[in-house]
Amino acid sequence: MANPTIAAQLVSMLRDAGVERIYGVVGDSLNPIVDAVGHTADIEWVHVSNEEGGAFAAAAEAQVTDRLAVCAGSCGPGNTHLLQGLYDAHRSGAPVLAIASQVQSREIGTAFFQETHPERSFQECSYWCEQIGSPTQMPHTLRVAIQTAIGKRGVSVVVLPGDVAAMESGGPTVPSAMVTAPSRVCPPAEQVQALADAINAAGTVTLFCGAGCRDAHDEVMELAGRVLAPVGHALGGKEWIQYDNPYDVGMNGLLGYGAAHKATHEADLLVLLGTDFPYANFLPQRRTAQVDADPGHLGRRTPLEVAVHGDVGETIRALLPLLRPTTDRRFLDAMLRAHAAALEKVVSAYTRRVEKMRPIHPEYVAAQLDELAAEDAVFTVDTGMCNVWAARYLTPNGRRRVIGSFRHGSMANALPHAVGAQLAAPGRQVVSMSGDGGLAMLLGELITVRLHRLPVKIALFNNASLGMVKLEMMVDGIPDFETDHEPTDFSAIATAVDIPSLRVEDPAAVRDTLADGLSRPGPVLMEFVTDANALSIPPAITGEQIKGFATSASKMVLGGGVGKMIDLARANLRNIPRP
Repeated sequence: MANPTIAAQLVSMLRDAGVERIYGVVGDSLNPIVDAVGHTADIEWVHVSNEEGGAFAAAAEAQVTDRLAVCAGSCGPGNTHLLQGLYDAHRSGAPVLAIASQVQSREIGTAFFQETHPERSFQECSYWCEQIGSPTQMPHTLRVAIQTAIGKRGVSVVVLPGDVAAMESGGPTVPSAMVTAPSRVCPPAEQVQALADAINAAGTVTLFCGAGCRDAHDEVMELAGRVLAPVGHALGGKEWIQYDNPYDVGMNGLLGYGAAHKATHEADLLVLLGTDFPYANFLPQRRTAQVDADPGHLGRRTPLEVAVHGDVGETIRALLPLLRPTTDRRFLDAMLRAHAAALEKVVSAYTRRVEKMRPIHPEYVAAQLDELAAEDAVFTVDTGMCNVWAARYLTPNGRRRVIGSFRHGSMANALPHAVGAQLAAPGRQVVSMSGDGGLAMLLGELITVRLHRLPVKIALFNNASLGMVKLEMMVDGIPDFETDHEPTDFSAIATAVDIPSLRVEDPAAVRDTLADGLSRPGPVLMEFVTDANALSIPPAITGEQIKGFATSASKMVLGGGVGKMIDLARANLRNIPRP
């Protein structure tokens, strides 16, 4: 009896590693892989409209399940389409394996039709990228790829010429144990002691948290309570830190709100926990300590007094016995008051008489969506102004997820992310917060949603503008140019591909439309025609930026936090002892 093909062996190994689906577009050099999927139980091929969408979908699946996800692209353009989604997955720490098909091996190096060199193209967006050239090479090569993606939390790429994939394998796969999750990094005792000494010596401390706090919510809260520290977060840390947080002072950065910027700059010591926050101009360049499981993150944004290489949870558990409890609440209470005041100040701009104001305030749509969405909803968020509305209006609770291209910043991610999230979690409500610019860029993924009958709810913020680009121009003092475009009726497009759609121009209909759309079975597109001038500025701006706004802006709506974040701020404020 003949051995299975390399393709069949590869697909079986993926299935045995827990992979349930491969996202991609079928193509000639991928035919052996696609055929093998069709003849292998418990693994499926998920057809997408663009390989870029497939890579985004795999990235979201990996983030929802915390397991390996797989995408594939045929030779040449098929696999180069994967690049944006793989950059997003890699920078988001999502364990994704990409199968990059290649032209027949005898043609490599001859400038053959559709020939590229994937082993070069994918180097920057992967931890591991190698080509398979022989039957005996495949099993151990695939194992290394899988283990690297899982262990390092990022992308691995297997390059496979079509003719090699069709070859007979070298024999049965030898069973081999594989790691299914990365291990936690335990910090050296001397680094933990140095951090304890710095905290004990500081009069006031602020904690600033990122995605590395994912499994350390309780530990961060205990640390904040021990030293009475305000707790701010980056966008990546929002879903893990903001909920059940009596020390919350909001978010710092370009999308920030509340008192996080103030707290990070006025504390005697700032402690960065699990964040590679990229905006150095929003960080104090003094009195800073940092804890991170990736040593490459330590000190690359701001000079450090203390650097700790370790998992956040492991570090805090080792740190707590070394700390002297703080009893002076004045700094914490002042920051909580500043946070509440910052939120209260802008509430009326978006909540008073908004049902009568046209165009619709996008902030109002986001706030209503937050109230009506399921308690365990998965939100996928387009880059641009949708990031702002999600950052300021979605309320985490420890069960919800918020997924976006927060590090790579690619447009068009929300809908394909929703495809992967929905397939990974069929019993959960998945909401794509899409901008019209992002949706238009990968519009074909509407067909993917319909093809697979996915019950994705698409909340479309249609302002006929590239709002974030407009904002960036205004900050630079440049009159916005080519950011606005002819309005498009996306609901008509959705209807044309057999997705039920609801289009809203009347603010009074926003809440009922959301309630209706979210409750329907199957996919729904809810299109809200929103104000293109509803822009947002950071919590702290420079004189040059103010000058830029004054020069270029004729109308500006300043953003801020409302809804449940206001309730949380008020609740925290009530806990402050009155003088």
